Amino acid sequence: MADQPADRPTVVPHWGDAAKAWGQEAWAQKRRLARAMRLVIERLVPSNAPEEELRRAADALERYAEALQAHPRLKHFHGFAESANAGDVGAFFDQSPMIGLANPLAPPITIGRAGEREAIATVTYGSAYEGPPGCVHGGFVAAAFDEVLGYVQSLGGNPGMTARLTVHYRRPTPLHTELLFEGELVRVDGRKIFTVGRCLADGELTAEAEGLFLSVDRARFEALLAKRARLEGERG
Repeated sequence: MADQPADRPTVVPHWGDAAKAWGQEAWAQKRRLARAMRLVIERLVPSNAPEEELRRAADALERYAEALQAHPRLKHFHGFAESANAGDVGAFFDQSPMIGLANPLAPPITIGRAGEREAIATVTYGSAYEGPPGCVHGGFVAAAFDEVLGYVQSLGGNPGMTARLTVHYRRPTPLHTELLFEGELVRVDGRKIFTVGRCLADGELTAEAEGLFLSVDRARFEALLAKRARLEGERG
C-alpha cells in the first residue's frame, strides 16, 4: 500500500442505498433512531447527569423497549450483516454491527473501493469505545480490521470467512479522531485468501494486520441463512 497523501480522498461507500431505492420512509427513520441512540451512548458514558434525570430517561427507554416488543420482527433481513460473505461488495449492509446505518452498535465505519484489490475506510470512535485512557479499545481496532479486510477479500470474486486475523498494535489509537483504514487483497491460493491492512491517525501508523480468509461453499452459507431464519422464527 502506498504512503497516504496529505489530501486524502473522501471515502464514498461502494454499496448502493437500497433503502432509498425502496422508497421506505420507515427505514430512513430507523437510521435516524439509530443515529440518535449512538449520540445518547456517546454522551451517557462520560456524563455526570443527576440521578433524577437518569431515572426519567431510563423509564422512558424501558417503555419504548416494551413498545418495540409489541411489533412483529422482520421476516427476513435486508441485505447482509457483513461484507466478508455477501458475495457482492455493492450489497446493502444497513444492519451490520460495524457499518450499518440502522444499527446503533455500529460506530459506523464507511468503506469504499480504492483500486482493483484495495479499499479504504474511515471511522471515528467516541467515548463508548475507550480502552486505554483516551484511546480506542484494541478489540474494536481488530473488529474494524476484520470488517475492512473482509470487504477487500471479497474483491477477488470468491469471498469467504475469517480464518485468522493477526493485529500488530504499533501505538495507541486515539478516540475522537478520524481513523483511516487501508486494506489490500494480496493473493489467492485455492480457498485461501490473503489480505493486509493498516490503520492511520493523522497520518501516523497505529496498527497493522494480516488476514486469512477461506472461501465458503455457497451451500454452506445457505445453510447458515436457513438456520438464522429458523431461530428468528422461534423468537416470534
